[in-house]
Amino acid sequence: MFGPVFLFIVAVVTNCILLGIQVHFTILYGDLESDYINPIKLCKSVNKLVKPDAFIHAGLSALFLLKGYWFIFLLNLPILYFNFQKFQKKKHLLDATEIFRTLRNYKIESFVKLAYFLFFFFFYLYRLIMVLIEDD
Repeated sequence: MFGPVFLFIVAVVTNCILLGIQVHFTILYGDLESDYINPIKLCKSVNKLVKPDAFIHAGLSALFLLKGYWFIFLLNLPILYFNFQKFQKKKHLLDATEIFRTLRNYKIESFVKLAYFLFFFFFYLYRLIMVLIEDD
């Protein structure tokens, strides 16, 4: 029903969505620094995407765990744990009154996640190609 080809197609598409969200966050943080956007608008834009970002990544990680791709699940575990800790400590939402004090940390987090998801885009694409070649 749900073979490796379909799994890696889902992974590539899902990872593209996560990449898009992180690019959006990075652009918004840059806009705030350049004073093109106000802190309240930034926080509203970012906060509405924080939960979907974390849940999409958790769902993809769970999919790999359920299908027995342990190595890929372990590679996804650091971001999964980081997101879990943010939700556990209730620090996943941005506060407009403190955004300028914490902007540097949010930018670093966004760049790290952006690099992480960019790496995984090529990794999932490579694995998809390898699965397609092995099926022949």
